[in-house]
Amino acid sequence: MPHFVIDCSENILEHYSEAYILEQIHVLANSSGLFNEKDIKVRMNPFSTYLVANQREDFIHIFSHIMQGRTTEQKAALSRLVVTRLIELLPSFSHITMNVAEFEKATYCNRNTM
Repeated sequence: MPHFVIDCSENILEHYSEAYILEQIHVLANSSGLFNEKDIKVRMNPFSTYLVANQREDFIHIFSHIMQGRTTEQKAALSRLVVTRLIELLPSFSHITMNVAEFEKATYCNRNTM
């Protein structure tokens, strides 16, 4: 925990390597101070087929899934931190977005909680 899943147009890989983008998101998540670095998980899904507003426009969206317990202000600051950095990295991308969803502690399960 947390999980950062990057959905994006594959054209992002013309600008930066997948490893670099993953590293950037990891560094940002860690710098937020909200997570233990060893718990941060980041992965990418580059798409070759997609439509944005019924057109083929480059995009990147970060789906973040975190354990409940952070304030709305902390979650908003995390989104702003990541989106700000992505705008710097990808100034030609018009569609740069992120959302933060929470896992419910009562229903979350993993190997270590069994």
